[in-house]
Amino acid sequence: MAAMITVSAVNKYFGDLHVLRDIDLEIAPREVVVVVGPSGSGKSTLCRCLNRLETIDSGHIEIDGRPLPEEGSELARLRSEVGMVFQSFNLFGHRTVLENLVMAPVAVRKVPKAVARDRALELLDRVGLAGKADALPAQLSGGQQQRAAIARALAMEPKVMLFDEPTSALDPELVSGVLDVMADLAAEGMTMVVVTHEMGFARRVADRVVFMDAGEVVEQSTPAEFFAGARTERARSFLSKVLAH
Repeated sequence: MAAMITVSAVNKYFGDLHVLRDIDLEIAPREVVVVVGPSGSGKSTLCRCLNRLETIDSGHIEIDGRPLPEEGSELARLRSEVGMVFQSFNLFGHRTVLENLVMAPVAVRKVPKAVARDRALELLDRVGLAGKADALPAQLSGGQQQRAAIARALAMEPKVMLFDEPTSALDPELVSGVLDVMADLAAEGMTMVVVTHEMGFARRVADRVVFMDAGEVVEQSTPAEFFAGARTERARSFLSKVLAH
């Protein structure tokens, strides 16, 4: 089966800082890959490179068999097919939750407004926000805002969903609701790349865990293999710290 995402020999610098070092990674359709590692390891930068929020300095990235476009309408098309959910919710504060979901499908995909509205209402119901369509983002809890952000990304009917630390800005009691929505997406067959510190989610939902450190993919394996017996000292040291809390 052809890969949904192919990353080949990718390097990225911020000035003199070499943040991604010869990254090679293939992700199959319907696969859920959870990327873990210490802060500053390059996880979020890799995630942001996959829809060209960050440009790479060398190497090659393909999404569904097509090279990552550099700019213009092709880049807009790519971003409509690769949904992204960030640490911060990035909802438009002056628009209702429903309006946040309807805007992009109408403007970018030229979906009729009535069709986009019906789809948005279905998605809000799916993420547990059926009663919040007319609310403003400020009237929602952080967890509800993040679930609305996931629904907004899904409204574009993406081929791939990227999650960059989607629960790190949430109070602990709000985390499980967001992770449950993500687990449901995974169960439905969405191709997902998830950067997270939530090791329980990685154990439960991932098909593969990718461990990064110092800009490199150090090792990758199934969750059972990774958590039971990480192969490298760097990964074992990381796990000893995060699993002790």
